[in-house]
Amino acid sequence: MKNTNTNNQNQTNQHFPVLLTAVLRYLQPKKGESYLDLTAGYGGHASHVLERTLQPSTSTLVDRDHNAIAYLQEKFLGRGIQIIHQDFLGASRELLKAKRQFDLILADLGVSSPHLDNASRGFSLKTEGPLDMRMDQTQSVTAEVIVNTYDEVELRDLIREYGEEPRAGKIARLIVEHRPIATTTELAKIVAQAWPGHSKVHPATRTFQALRIAVNSELDQIKHAVPLWVDLLAPGGRIVVISFHSLEDRIIKRSFNELAGDRYDAVLTLYTKQPVMADSDEIVFNPRTRSAKLRAAVKQK
Repeated sequence: MKNTNTNNQNQTNQHFPVLLTAVLRYLQPKKGESYLDLTAGYGGHASHVLERTLQPSTSTLVDRDHNAIAYLQEKFLGRGIQIIHQDFLGASRELLKAKRQFDLILADLGVSSPHLDNASRGFSLKTEGPLDMRMDQTQSVTAEVIVNTYDEVELRDLIREYGEEPRAGKIARLIVEHRPIATTTELAKIVAQAWPGHSKVHPATRTFQALRIAVNSELDQIKHAVPLWVDLLAPGGRIVVISFHSLEDRIIKRSFNELAGDRYDAVLTLYTKQPVMADSDEIVFNPRTRSAKLRAAVKQK
């Protein structure tokens, strides 16, 4: 049984960061190097990187979730690490204005386990909670706003584009017919009506993904952020990005390819022409890695 105690959630997330071995292999952290973690969460990856760099004063940890920030501030108290409570796009812009550069940059784009396990955050379709799904709880747009105010065409297009859902039209129609909708389980049951007899993967999974992406402007953030991350990378610096669905991975792949290759103006050399994925042992140990895809590159000197 999954333990829903917050401290235990944080500890789980801390001790089992996704694709850790691959992250360390491609970042190659060395003593004295500076580190930027753009989605630091509960410090799982950061702890292992900082153990190797031993350079907290030139390292920066970013997250848009206030619970994660509070945990990071306590975990790294007194170590001189800069901790920024902001989304990764806004933080990247601020760091560029400050003319910062880093030897190592990591962005783990997945939703953390505490988000999924905490029913009150509204990310999980398995436990009842409010239709929230905000990474940054100070913003006004929630999943409930989208579900109950978007018209049928807007919902259809959103679910089709962000969820890659083949029955987006039917799902949008069902949502409009059953409004108002207040909880995650209520929405999941409504969406399931579009997939009678479907049981292997919950039929609302793609719809929930689409709503989460829309609420947090995830794809737009990534599109605009990747070029900034390359600008923030010092010559010879390494960047690793972990994505969890095809839309994210497509953006990362395209962005890296546009900046790499056998061209006079190329600024990156790709470490990974194909995404690195977890092996079967890691998936058993940490099921969250099942859909993770890692891409890495180094900035040319």
